[in-house]
Amino acid sequence: MSADREPTRLDRAQIRRSFERAAATYDAAAVLQREVGARMAERLGVIRLEPTSILDAGCGTGEALGELATRFPGAQLIGLDLALNMVRAAQRRAPPTAAGARSLLNRLLGAGAVGGGLRPELVCGDITRLPLGAATVDLVWSNLALQWIEAPDIAFAEFRRVLNVGGLLSFTTFGPDTLRELRAAFATVDNATHVSRFIDMHDLGDMLVQSGFADPVMDMETLTLTYVDAEALMRELKALGAHNASRARPRGLMGRERWRRMLAALERFRREGRLPASFEVIYGHAWKAAPRVAPDGRAIVQFTPPGSR
Repeated sequence: MSADREPTRLDRAQIRRSFERAAATYDAAAVLQREVGARMAERLGVIRLEPTSILDAGCGTGEALGELATRFPGAQLIGLDLALNMVRAAQRRAPPTAAGARSLLNRLLGAGAVGGGLRPELVCGDITRLPLGAATVDLVWSNLALQWIEAPDIAFAEFRRVLNVGGLLSFTTFGPDTLRELRAAFATVDNATHVSRFIDMHDLGDMLVQSGFADPVMDMETLTLTYVDAEALMRELKALGAHNASRARPRGLMGRERWRRMLAALERFRREGRLPASFEVIYGHAWKAAPRVAPDGRAIVQFTPPGSR
């Protein structure tokens, strides 16, 4: 199998196009995203943290910016998304913040900022190549964006780079059981990749450690949405921009007969008159600890002079 036909390989250009088109319809369909964001915020509420700067990595239309501004009123907010239309939507709804007047131009490295004034800074950019300087934020928040990254370890390395020592990464993403009903239905008609593949929670935890994060905490839960029919599910996924982004996805039409067989297989999951769609939601957070090794490979030893405590 060629590299481009591997199910885990993602088409970033297709991802960008999908979310560019979905910017106008996203908010009406993002019920699950808002619920997961609320649960993510609850978890953040039990952590002692007073950030002065926060990056919302994969901010979409900016839903979380209001929550973050309310929770941390003195913090400078930065919203970043791959799709420019999403950034523009976030700009229109971005709440004022007490610290919003402070410009980030000295920290942005070549990305086009959108907005300014007394609002969060909104930037069109890539999570795997963050347009921020090293050690410039205290909290990286990323809600349901990492599933669109082919190699999350690259994103983790970037998150760690821009975090200050003692800063926190808090994220959610989808796990392998997401849309399992739809995946099983498609599997009855062919072996093609019709549903994007997602990375296991334990593998993500390993990536955090390998990226240099400390004290990672991972957990998951399954949330289930129900629909009148398959068409309603497909319309919602399209409205969200959640298309199959696998490079191995079929490029032609499925054909009426195979589509009928897939729908029949999906109907076997119907309960109480509704079709379920399961989402395995993974929650994770980890800290950027002080480095233990210098760039030249020498160990860093912390020394506290006597009587300084």
